[in-house]
Amino acid sequence: MQSARKRPTLADLDALPPDIKGEIIEGVLYTMTRPRGPHQRVVRSVGSRIGDPFDDGKGGPGGWWILPEPGIELPDTPEICPDLAGWRRERLPALPEDKPIRVAPDWVCEILSPITRRHDLLIKKPYYARVGVPHHWVIDREARTLSAFRLEQGRWLEVGVYGDGQAARVEPFDAVELDVSSFWV
Repeated sequence: MQSARKRPTLADLDALPPDIKGEIIEGVLYTMTRPRGPHQRVVRSVGSRIGDPFDDGKGGPGGWWILPEPGIELPDTPEICPDLAGWRRERLPALPEDKPIRVAPDWVCEILSPITRRHDLLIKKPYYARVGVPHHWVIDREARTLSAFRLEQGRWLEVGVYGDGQAARVEPFDAVELDVSSFWV
């Protein structure tokens, strides 16, 4: 007789050492070392360039919540944490005070690094498609590129790849021009 495996819980995440980051996606606990400074710097840069016009409404239309590493709880996934995620405020009128966000994001952004690349591309990207996230960005620090994808009929359609020296209008934030080279500063 085969013994049943205990499904990981939030208590398993809480028990991880401080230098280890974890996510539970579709009943599987994934762990990795926390991303280092250069990775976090890109998260901050992208977050501010999107957040100012779309979350704060500075020089842009507003109407979004843009959050770094939000704790999101979705079916069979009590903790998933994209590098950045955004919700249109008409779908998520207020951020929960003391609970995880239980609404799939309208946009997620993952910054690839040697530590996270495989997990972000092989585990998280297909998961985001399964739960219906309409827009997904993949930022490759080494290649200094932004690849943007739109979900169509359950599959990712690449809508553009942008690099240094290109002014870009990238969905779903195409109301504002972005300077991709500013992400690496």
